[in-house]
Amino acid sequence: MAGLASARELRREGHDVTVLEQSGDVGGQWRYDPMTDGADPLGAAAAPVKVHGSMYASLRLISARETMGFTDFQFAPKDGRDVRRFPGHREVYLYLKDFCDAFGLMELVRLNTGVVRVALAPGPIPTRQWMVRSVDLGKSDGAEEVEEEFDAVVVANGHYSQPRLPSIVGMEVWRGRQVHSHSYRVPEPFRDEVVVVVGCGASGKDIAMEVRRVAKEVHLVAKSMEEVTQELAKVLSKYSASLHLQLHVERLCEDGRVVFGDGSSILADTIIYCTGFNYSFPFLDTEGAVTVDDNCVGPLFEHVFPPSLAPSLSFVGIPVKVFAPWFFEAQAKWVAQFMDEFVSKYCDFRSVEKWRYELLVSSLVNMFDNLETFRDEYQDSDSIRKGVEEWHLSAQRAQAAAAGPATTKEQSLGLLEQG
Repeated sequence: MAGLASARELRREGHDVTVLEQSGDVGGQWRYDPMTDGADPLGAAAAPVKVHGSMYASLRLISARETMGFTDFQFAPKDGRDVRRFPGHREVYLYLKDFCDAFGLMELVRLNTGVVRVALAPGPIPTRQWMVRSVDLGKSDGAEEVEEEFDAVVVANGHYSQPRLPSIVGMEVWRGRQVHSHSYRVPEPFRDEVVVVVGCGASGKDIAMEVRRVAKEVHLVAKSMEEVTQELAKVLSKYSASLHLQLHVERLCEDGRVVFGDGSSILADTIIYCTGFNYSFPFLDTEGAVTVDDNCVGPLFEHVFPPSLAPSLSFVGIPVKVFAPWFFEAQAKWVAQFMDEFVSKYCDFRSVEKWRYELLVSSLVNMFDNLETFRDEYQDSDSIRKGVEEWHLSAQRAQAAAAGPATTKEQSLGLLEQG
């Protein structure tokens, strides 16, 4: 989704765009793949994972379709398809396909193309280009790597592929089956089992409710009672015979027991970790300019531009807990408009570091205690600033058009959408 939004906005600004997509079609995570990596169900191996998709078969939107469309291409119901206000994942995938067709984006996309390495070419910093090495994954006999040069790179590879695992005493010796939600597709493999679902977020609650229908019993583990909403409490009460709430996993025992924070324990067959995902850019070499520290990507100004490499390197789609299409579209517009005329005041390193520190300190409280307010304030301030910038840019374009034609530089852009 972030990659498609970026491709459209970049082309609208007159740039020559190439999208490198590792799968056989567009749609990213919304393209359901029933395959999982049976040899590594935890996804614990070093990145990148072998199976990119993390979508389970029954997943539906938790946000209404009105919030899941781009501003000028609404996610409207279509006859003969899933017309529900909270449709399933396939309807989102079909919407993204429609988006590609409507704006002619498929001609920009190279499917089955894995990105091996992205690094700066030798030379003076202001004019250094990016060397992008890729391989054709569609060739079964092993294709040779191809290296190309681009003026700029937009990283839009998503962050729902590389599992994030908790650190629990005894994980390495526990005799049962351990699976990350990345490898969950359908409930049938857990029939008649005692299952522990670690994580009380959207996917954890979804999977626990679904597995409950076939399992002997399911234990849903929350970090604290603050995660237990009134709605969840009602569900737990309704299905109390088969669905149980636990607080915190203290340790796992070699004999198959799972010990919880209150000292109680059960013998379980399977643990499903619904504990989120890590940001991962195994292909990206920025010479230390961008790092992932405790699952935080930085330093990035407004979660988009690394100060020392802007504007030739940018990231679209980093934030979570946002209305994704609108937010990604706004980020993509910003990247596209400033690709040629980036103003230095937008990437002063010292001010960025101060901003990041203040945001981190405040978010430790706000993000958990006042999530809705925190999210709304961030999106409001971000949208207002970008709206003012876009108004100024529109005025400048109108003045330029009135003054007559001008020569513009067409840049080649590498857009990495590995999701």
